[in-house]
Amino acid sequence: MKTRHVTLSPKASLSLRLFAGLIEEGRLRKGWTRDELAERVGVGVVTIRQVAKGSPRVAIGTYFEAAALVGVALFTDDTDTLRREQATQRERLTLLPKRVHRQSQEPIDDDF
Repeated sequence: MKTRHVTLSPKASLSLRLFAGLIEEGRLRKGWTRDELAERVGVGVVTIRQVAKGSPRVAIGTYFEAAALVGVALFTDDTDTLRREQATQRERLTLLPKRVHRQSQEPIDDDF
């Protein structure tokens, strides 16, 4: 199997490492081993080690599930608020065009 290389911007990389650190901190506060967290998330311990390192190759859903289990706040802890926010976001999305069309790149005549 070919290893997928993911390149992140410095800001995204730092944010992912921060998120990973919060998950690791939450795991330790709960007193869970990585094996226990892996079992709860439904992945292998190798994946949880990658989460702890902030690997961009781990699925975002795995990060979110681990975060939710160890008590890292994602958006809000209130399920009703999450549902309302998602509905509002879907409404905003319906107001935007379904597709973005690239504007033709005609050369600018700037020879005066």
